[in-house]
Parts: sequence; C-alpha cells; structure tokens
Amino acid sequence: MLHRGATIGILGGGQLGRMMAMSAAQLGFRCIGYAPEGDTVAEQVSDDFFANRWDDTAALAAFAAQCDVVTWEFENVPVATAAAVPKDRMFPHPRALETAQDRLAEKRFIEGLGGRPAAYARIDSRSDLDAAVDRLGAPGILKTRRDGYDGKGQWRITSSRDADGLNFPDVPLIYEGFVEFEAEFSVILVRGQDGEIRFWDSACNSHVDGVLSTSSLPAGALIEGQVDEARTLARRVADALGYVGVLTLEFFATREGPIFNEMAPRVHNSGHWTLEGAVTSQFENHIRAVAGLPLGETRTVARAVTMTNIIGKDIATSQGHLAAPDTHLHDYGKAEVRAGRKMGHVTRLER
Repeated sequence: MLHRGATIGILGGGQLGRMMAMSAAQLGFRCIGYAPEGDTVAEQVSDDFFANRWDDTAALAAFAAQCDVVTWEFENVPVATAAAVPKDRMFPHPRALETAQDRLAEKRFIEGLGGRPAAYARIDSRSDLDAAVDRLGAPGILKTRRDGYDGKGQWRITSSRDADGLNFPDVPLIYEGFVEFEAEFSVILVRGQDGEIRFWDSACNSHVDGVLSTSSLPAGALIEGQVDEARTLARRVADALGYVGVLTLEFFATREGPIFNEMAPRVHNSGHWTLEGAVTSQFENHIRAVAGLPLGETRTVARAVTMTNIIGKDIATSQGHLAAPDTHLHDYGKAEVRAGRKMGHVTRLER
C-alpha cells in the first residue's frame, strides 16, 4: 500500500492521464507523466513531466526511479517501454498491453477463454482479403492489427471490389465479418492487487463516424439481459492477465447474446460518466488499485446518466451545457481543435 505523498508515474499524456492525475491528487499522491512531445494535457495537472521518446532508455530509467508505482493511460504505449519499469512497480502487467495491441492475438486470447468475437480472418495479402470476403461475406471491416482507435486504421468492405481502389497498407491486417447487433455496450471493471473485482453498471454506447458520441444509463432491457454473460468473460480476462486496475471490454448486444468487440486495458471513454454518476469513479478506483488501497464502491448514484463527448469545434460553446440542471462539464484543456478530436465531455444526471 502506497503511503501518503507517494509518487505515481503515468505513461501517456492525454485526457485519461489528466483525469487519473486529478484523482491521484485527491488521494494525496503526486503524479509524474511520461510521453513524447505533443499536446500532453496531463502535464497541466502533473507534478512533473518527462517529454521524451518511448525508447529513450536513460529518460525512462530516470522517470521510473522517481516513481513508487507506474501505470499507463494509453493502450498503444510500447510493450518494451512498460517492460523497462521494474515488474514490482508496473501495474497492470505489460502482458495486458501485449495482448490488446494485436487484434488477432486479442481475439484468439478471448476465444481461449470461451468468449465469442466477431468472425475474423488474418490478412497478409490482397488474396487473403479476397478469400476472407468469400468465406465470411460482406460487408465487413478491414482493420490494421496494431494501432488505430476511434475509427482510424479501418476500411469498410462491402464487396471484394472495394479493395480494388484501396491503397493496400503494408502492415498486418485483420478482416472482421459484419455483426448484426441491436446495441453496443461496455463492461468496465476494476481489479485490486488482492484479486478483488468490482463492476460498474454497463452503459449503452452510441458512435458517430467511429467515435463514441454518448454513453447512457439505464442501458435498456436487451443490454441488461446480456451483462452477466459479458461480465463472466471480463472476469476471466482480468484473472488470466493477473490484471491490476481498470479494464474495459466492449461488446455488441445481438439476438444471440453478447459478441466481443475489443479490449481496452485502461480507463475508458464509456466510463467517464462514473466521475459524477457513481460512488467511486473509474479514475479513482484505478489509482486505488495500483496504489494497493481498498477499492471503492461502484454503485450508480442517479436514476439516469448521459455522458456526451464534445468533439472538435463544439468545445467553443461547451459552457452552454452548464445551464442545464445537474450537468457537469469536463474540458480537457487541449490547445489544438480539429475535426473528430475529443475535446471534453459533459455528463447529465437525473436523480
């Protein structure tokens, strides 16, 4: 258990790290960030910040030496970077990054635990894609196996002819068959160092152009009827990884039950509602877990909650949301405004 005034290191400098650092300060901890130069908004609320390359071993060693524990806020932190931190101070274990960073490895891992991902095929060539479309059908989604989020690194394939005009990327790919789903939802859990697991309520997620737009509770009867099965898989994943901290699994709610979509080994956008809508937020519970503290209660405190992302130029008028009752604005402090970029979020509660 970390002592008051201990230092928590965070790999990554985005809004998730920013909100983690704010929760850490509330619990009496210092935070030091580490990320390559850029619009690192976590730096604004950190006690110190290392703006160095992921492969700068000297800087990483200096960073780790100042930290009592280290975590991450971004699933694309290189595994080698996380592995450079002494194992007894790195939470979660880097194996979680290694599993989640390759979509093919992730789906095979999920299948090994009894989960059901969308039908998929490994793609290493144009002929592989043609064969996958023939076998799995179309429409489907061609994705890079590594990197890519918020709709990036993805191409919708409606027939094999779609690939004719595609500048076929020279990276490992995966083709996923189309899933007929009624809704999308997330299972978000926190697992402590002692193996205790707690779940937040699952929200119904709506996306626009591949980016999460809203997460809302209650999620509806369809999702609520599939949450138990999805939680069973999420618990298996967390236990298999020896996970410590907040872990998110995304699902499609279908007529045949929950279909696994992807895993995020971190706090998650669809859990931002927990800042005001739960007894203990995902950010505070992540800090509690990596610090070895008792986990907080995850119960929802309102009759209904809606979290809406503020995208791009909409941040300019975001303060107008505050005229509504029981509404909470979170501006991430990003200097550069561009289309599709998450600039903040707003949460509305109905008591």
